Amino acid sequence: MPKWKLARRALIPMPVVQLYYFWKHRAIVSGKAEVDLAPSTSWGKGCVISAFTKIKISGPFVMGRRVQISTGCFIGAGAGGLTLGDDVLISPNCSIITGNYRFDRLEVPLREQGSVSKGIRIGDRVWLGSNSVVLDGAVIGDNVIVAAGSVVSGTIAANSIIQGNPPKVIFTRR
Repeated sequence: MPKWKLARRALIPMPVVQLYYFWKHRAIVSGKAEVDLAPSTSWGKGCVISAFTKIKISGPFVMGRRVQISTGCFIGAGAGGLTLGDDVLISPNCSIITGNYRFDRLEVPLREQGSVSKGIRIGDRVWLGSNSVVLDGAVIGDNVIVAAGSVVSGTIAANSIIQGNPPKVIFTRR
């Protein structure tokens, strides 16, 4: 990342970021949250970002209406992008990570191999339980409930309730 972007990220006070996202998207961002100021965002009205949440934006980040992100979450929106549908609930301490290191060459350290980003899509009316992790390349359908502590890395069918690592469908909502 260029030095000027790092400086911009560090020097903009949080009240300015709060005003920007409220003015542009009518989103409420806690003063104790850490959200990057980025023009590559598109948020629906009524979004709420709680305290001690970190949102790092270096790629497209689209949030639907009325998305609520609870305390202590980490969201990294990389080059592949992150799309959250309407009425998504993200419980405390969840992680959503849209990037991954390349690891195909053993003789080269991971950080020198670069990274890839496929992106993540989370559908409408999804609930991520506490401490859930959503990894790069995941696609979660509409009306899905992810049980606490689950790790999602693939495609999850709509109307499912999933649990575990790897996640298994424990119930289908009708």
